[in-house]
Amino acid sequence: MAHSTNERNELTVAVLGPGGVGGLLAALLSRAGHRVICLSGEETAKTLRADGIRVRSARFGNFTARVEAVSELREPVDACLVTVKHTALDTALRRVPAPAVGDGLIVPFLNGVEHPAALRARYRPDRVAPAVIRVESTRLAPGVIDHTSPFAEIDLAGTDVPRARLDALAEALTAAGPATGVQDDETATLWAKMSFLAPFALLTTRYGLPLGEVRTRHRDELTALVEETAAISRACGGPSDPARALARYEAFPPAMKSSMQRDAEAGRPLELDAIGGALLRAAERHGIAAPVTDRVVGDLRLVHPFA
Repeated sequence: MAHSTNERNELTVAVLGPGGVGGLLAALLSRAGHRVICLSGEETAKTLRADGIRVRSARFGNFTARVEAVSELREPVDACLVTVKHTALDTALRRVPAPAVGDGLIVPFLNGVEHPAALRARYRPDRVAPAVIRVESTRLAPGVIDHTSPFAEIDLAGTDVPRARLDALAEALTAAGPATGVQDDETATLWAKMSFLAPFALLTTRYGLPLGEVRTRHRDELTALVEETAAISRACGGPSDPARALARYEAFPPAMKSSMQRDAEAGRPLELDAIGGALLRAAERHGIAAPVTDRVVGDLRLVHPFA
């Protein structure tokens, strides 16, 4: 790694968007001895510089971590973790000029499947390493993070990224807390998450109901969405196991809500295009009928015209 020549293998990591996920990762990496630079608006940056990041977590403990915080990256880093919502991506990336990143990895923790191509058009294609994280973590206020899930797991990929770079970052993340594995198939990794996320997000948001009620009151729609998503995933080179997806939903608590549903309840922009839109575009490219997905996405666009 470019900046990891010391004996302790310390990294310099930028975190774009120190919210629920980004703030947790920033704090854990800082506590593990890495140099962390948070990239945010100036007011948030000022708070982080003064108070650090305070984490409340049954899994990782309650602690405060010191971080650097600026509004724009001005020096090379080993990796830049992109942890903003898809709806804020274009604006947020202005904080990460390509020349400043240098040889560093760009590691997006984003929903959907289309963002790697967009990032590779902007940064070095062989340094874009998409990641998927399984965690429940919320920013209560700037620099205040509540990690509520008993787990935090990361899958790291990157079709053309040197394997040694991925392994070094995965090792650092695992040592800091989240169990991190390097996956050989980027497409399968992203579609595995999409196959689970899309039906869950679209239906809980469409009906304003938690997962348990969607499972019972809208079972047929859920099954149809899962089957359509699995067919699209298979055509794109991803996994296709609708029975497994449905079984995973059954295992989750009935009160569980999707992040898209929470955004809708709070009046925030929805990642509808990154999830539902991307699903329909992939279906069209491969000539796959997805009538239920099309109807649900259309309904959501009517209710949330600015999604």
